Amino acid sequence: MNIVFSTERLIVRPWEESDADRLFDMYGRMEVVQYLGATPQVMTEPEQALRTMARWRERSTDPRFGIWAVQRPDGVVAGTVLLVPLPDGDGEVEVGWHFHPDSWGHGYATEAARGAVEKGFAEGLDEIFAVVHPPNTASVRVCERLGMTPQGLTDRWYGIELAAFRIARS
Repeated sequence: MNIVFSTERLIVRPWEESDADRLFDMYGRMEVVQYLGATPQVMTEPEQALRTMARWRERSTDPRFGIWAVQRPDGVVAGTVLLVPLPDGDGEVEVGWHFHPDSWGHGYATEAARGAVEKGFAEGLDEIFAVVHPPNTASVRVCERLGMTPQGLTDRWYGIELAAFRIARS
């Protein structure tokens, strides 16, 4: 298994074709995608999962960055954590997370995101951002638990108004 990083309870690794059913199950739920993008859309066909994984792999040409599977101790993929350059930015990098509802409420998002932030800082990043739809209070709380500082509302990166958070390397 190709491990990107691990935390106390989680293994973060590339998505694999064998994960396609889980990815489809997760991103086929409106409660998971409701805060993703300007026009949230659920996956409606299993083949979309494979195409999404291929697109994510193509985006990950710099080994510092990626969109990875987060695996629980029981071997089940809990969700996704990402560390990627923000679109239309000036080199700013975003940490983000999306989790299956059966993995909500266990601290996995905070743990995986903290690991991604630590990876980014270890590889030389000076600051990392998160952008969150303001009504997504669960993700706002993750930003707070990570020690991120609110930066206010912005439409700078995704063309929709999002709450920005920032953490700097200490």
